[in-house]
Amino acid sequence: MAAGKKVKNMAKKAKGKVKETSGEAVGNESLQAKGAREQMAGDAKQTAQKAKDTLKH
Repeated sequence: MAAGKKVKNMAKKAKGKVKETSGEAVGNESLQAKGAREQMAGDAKQTAQKAKDTLKH
């Protein structure tokens, strides 16, 4: 996996985790859900990138 894309996906997951945790702390369900969605998006992109890399080799 390209290092830049890996870092980008990990950053998206981390950002989502921060939002989710913040939403839990203040009782904001919308923020919590948005954070969970960002984490899932980061995971999905990372999985897709790994699959691409596997097919290239």
